[in-house]
Amino acid sequence: MQIIAMGGGGFSMEPENPLLDRYIVAQTGTPRPRVCFLSQASGEARDYIVNFYRAFTDLDCRPSHLSLFQPHTADLRGYLMEQQVIYVGGGNTLSMLALWRAWGLPEILREAAENGTILAGISAGAICWFEALCTDSIPGQLTAMPGLGFLPGSCTPHYDGEAQRRPALHAMIREGKLPAGYAFDDGAAGHFVDGKLSAVVSSRVGARGYFVEKSGEQVVETPLETRFLGGAV
Repeated sequence: MQIIAMGGGGFSMEPENPLLDRYIVAQTGTPRPRVCFLSQASGEARDYIVNFYRAFTDLDCRPSHLSLFQPHTADLRGYLMEQQVIYVGGGNTLSMLALWRAWGLPEILREAAENGTILAGISAGAICWFEALCTDSIPGQLTAMPGLGFLPGSCTPHYDGEAQRRPALHAMIREGKLPAGYAFDDGAAGHFVDGKLSAVVSSRVGARGYFVEKSGEQVVETPLETRFLGGAV
């Protein structure tokens, strides 16, 4: 099972810098891979979907998207199982997971991943795979909530991009509201293979990942070795 969790970046945040998206595509080892976009976290925003098609067409993929408001097929399982990559966009994690569960997507996504489909995503699409997560789904608040549990521990995106992320995460871990876990800057991504972190890569110099845990009464933040993708994958 491969999961690539981006704290930020990708086509929606760095449209002129395709390094992270190119890295995801390269992991398939397949010419013109099928890449399906799930944009439920944004309410299936039209512009978001259009930008996805533009970006992944430029990367020589076969892009598609699956709507849950106007699904084009009743066979969601069959459709998703055909994809080489399922790419999940950002937005409201709480609402996205509620909708996914209503349609039975968590079970389908796990089966697809276990059969070789790469799961990838940014922000909501990064943190949803973990046991627990730090989310801004409720306006004006950063809160802890359970995720899908495909990956152990917790995850937080936008670690350097939003001023309250770091202090909020430290407080949640210190108070036991979140287990130890990962935090990713905008432009940094964790690549997990069979439940374990295999690599951290970045689309810009200085972006990185961290492992954050409680030690005694203190919260310890350990920077993770991060590879800048530069011009190559």
